[in-house]
Amino acid sequence: METDEPEPAPAPEEPALTTLLDSTAELVEKAEHVVEHVVEPVVEAVEEKIADVAEAAEQFVDEMAGIEETHTVSDAATPSDGKDEALSEAKEVPAKLTMEERKAKLDQLRKKMAASSRANRASLVEEASKAKMNARDTARLERQRKLAETLRLKADAEERGEDVERAKNWEYTIEENEEWEKKLARKKRRADFEFHDDAHAARRRYKKDLDQIKPDLEAYNKQKAIAMGHVGSLVGFNPTAGSSSEVAVISQEQRLAAENLYRDANTLIYGDSKPSEDAIDRVVGKINKDIDKKGKFSRKRLNEEEGDITYINEHNRVFNKKIARYYDKYTAEIRASFERGTAL
Repeated sequence: METDEPEPAPAPEEPALTTLLDSTAELVEKAEHVVEHVVEPVVEAVEEKIADVAEAAEQFVDEMAGIEETHTVSDAATPSDGKDEALSEAKEVPAKLTMEERKAKLDQLRKKMAASSRANRASLVEEASKAKMNARDTARLERQRKLAETLRLKADAEERGEDVERAKNWEYTIEENEEWEKKLARKKRRADFEFHDDAHAARRRYKKDLDQIKPDLEAYNKQKAIAMGHVGSLVGFNPTAGSSSEVAVISQEQRLAAENLYRDANTLIYGDSKPSEDAIDRVVGKINKDIDKKGKFSRKRLNEEEGDITYINEHNRVFNKKIARYYDKYTAEIRASFERGTAL
């Protein structure tokens, strides 16, 4: 009896599979070839650059070490003849340094660079702080420094059981003490600041200018030396004298110098004084200084160090000072905003 069985599927053709495998292998081979020709040159170039950088760094370290070694050997060597010169030349040849020594030298150079940078930064900050400080702050700090120095000396004297004023007076000489007493007496005489009349004010101004304008002692001594050259011969003609040899012959310069230096009521010389250029410059400088001082003059305020006035009397000032110790840190910003007009 015949049965209907399904026919088996035909097997794939072997030539087609072989062709596919060959194509895949060919593509893989081409990809490897492309990688070899593209990636490998890049890697080689990078390796060459790294090697060049390392070689340059090593050469720089060798040169720096060689220069330092050469300076050290040349400073230590003091050749006196040809043999010593040959030895010094041999010593100047730098020795080969190990990697540890090079690393130590590099660390030393880095430390020097860091120290130099810190020093430059510190000097820059100091100069900037000095530029921000004005003359008023400088004077205030100087007063505070002097006050602190005085308090320190007073505390040290109290610990030793000594008088501060007595210990300070031992540092002055008798001449300095007399000059100081004269200055105090003169200041006491001029302590009357009330305005009496114009003549009194002009006299006080004249006395004050005399304290600042010093006499020209050099010119005076020179004129006096010329006049006193023949002090015994400064005599006139005496008709009753028995001989003309008693009349001394003096020079015209000495005679004029004597008449200018020792003028009396019978002197006919008048209005012939000619000031020098330096004297004229001093007078002009004094006048300009007075003009500038008058233009910058302002009444001295009693609260220059305290700041703005926030009180109406002395009792209110003390009260405000007490509460400011506790509330200033909270109200400073609010007060500043009100003053700027931005607290809306």
